[in-house]
Amino acid sequence: RESGEDARHPKLVDDPRVTRVGKFLRRTSLDELPNLINVIRGDMSLVGPRPPTPSEVELYEARHTRRLQITPGMTGWWQVRGRSRVPFDEMFEMDMYYIENWSITMDIEILMLTIPRVLMRSGAL
Repeated sequence: RESGEDARHPKLVDDPRVTRVGKFLRRTSLDELPNLINVIRGDMSLVGPRPPTPSEVELYEARHTRRLQITPGMTGWWQVRGRSRVPFDEMFEMDMYYIENWSITMDIEILMLTIPRVLMRSGAL
């Protein structure tokens, strides 16, 4: 288990189901490109809390459901502050900060910070 990993939401660094091509796609964040279709359809935003998996939602406490009240995004505050290395509770707090302090300026800042993090593969699994 990685340091900072939450037992409720394990990060599979060496997931045996992921092929070499899949590892490359994850490392370079190219696996996120299909989400652009969801952005175009209006199901997602470029910036916002990451959409949780159904198994994550099952583990939510009452306070976590607030994340579900905002359109999910491809990148967000916690992705530019630590990406895959952020433990769940810290990720949740950063999502709450984003929700409570949202502005177009903040979204632009997040988008601008995302670009170098993706290019440098900072925090990618």
